[in-house]
Amino acid sequence: MENGKIVCLQVIGGLSMGGAESRVMDIARHIDKNKICFDFLLDEPPGFYEPEALELGCRIYRVPRFRFFNWFQYAGAMDRFFAEHKEIDIVQGSLTSTASIYMPIAKKNGVPVTMGYARSAGVDPGPKGWLTRYLRRDLFNRCDIAAAVSSEAGDSVYGKGRSAKGEVMIIPDSFELDKFIPDEERCAKGSAIRKRFGLDDAFVVGHVGRFHYAKNHEFLLKIFAEIKKKKKNARLLLAGTGPLFGTVQKQAASMGIDKDVIFAGQTDEPESFYQAFDIFVFPSRYEGLPGTVIEAQTAGVPCLMSDTITKEAAVTDLVRVCGLGKSADIWAKEACDLYDMWKEKYGDKEHASRIDDLKKAGFDVKTESVRLEELYGKLLEESKRN
Repeated sequence: MENGKIVCLQVIGGLSMGGAESRVMDIARHIDKNKICFDFLLDEPPGFYEPEALELGCRIYRVPRFRFFNWFQYAGAMDRFFAEHKEIDIVQGSLTSTASIYMPIAKKNGVPVTMGYARSAGVDPGPKGWLTRYLRRDLFNRCDIAAAVSSEAGDSVYGKGRSAKGEVMIIPDSFELDKFIPDEERCAKGSAIRKRFGLDDAFVVGHVGRFHYAKNHEFLLKIFAEIKKKKKNARLLLAGTGPLFGTVQKQAASMGIDKDVIFAGQTDEPESFYQAFDIFVFPSRYEGLPGTVIEAQTAGVPCLMSDTITKEAAVTDLVRVCGLGKSADIWAKEACDLYDMWKEKYGDKEHASRIDDLKKAGFDVKTESVRLEELYGKLLEESKRN
């Protein structure tokens, strides 16, 4: 405790403009600063959200990035950090790849509550993914609370079947839903984006996400190529950056569709991009809980997502699920059918927005930040009795 406030340390890679980072910042903005000190322990260079986090009163600390060969140096840095910061009451570790290392160290140094927080339902391919699984293998037994954004994320990180047994605490991500309502201003910005990229008369297939293995952009391009056969005015608008950005650009060129694919880059206004989309196609290989699907439903955009994504994201009839093993042609048919259904039933995004359903489902940060405050207090009280 510090000045009567619960000190909660968020251990996360960095504060760049990614999904997990955006969600933790949503909480940081809305949590009661008179009750909770929301601090960060990072291992990446300064990112997009850091100035705002500091302005909100959050403290930011850093340790060296884990590289396997520096295991002992990493553990030593964590030990020194927790030895110096006895004010910490709760460690919430979204950085689950190394949580098996730092959670026991935090506990040894007197942190009352250690909570793993699984956000992803898969790992990268190859040696990196193997190492991540190896490091997580005993995480369930190395933290006080095993938490996750979804059942799929919980099973992936802590072990298959643990979520169904009630051994994983499900704490869904929450969002600033009001930010994505299709009001007059956002619709105007969406129209401006269409105009900027020459999409006024186009059927815009949209995607917001990091160019990463999990997001499956290579299959998205194949789906789009099939949609293009059915709708000659189709264009693909991609918002985001990432390690596979150049690879996906080359694939689009090799498929001969590069003139119909817009690589818009990173954006700090995804709410406006949703208003530029006619349909949102999301064929991810894995997700913890995809914030973009929640955002798109709030924005009134029909969404076609893969069956590998947690069904907890499919809150409304704006979402349709398609098997990842299905062909690109079937995905294209589903996308066109879903859009036609949306057009007939709703007509426009303002009437299609399902914000009330999403609030009832527990995705509104204003409500969920209060619940999180109560949870932190409860966990801390329970730790004192144990």
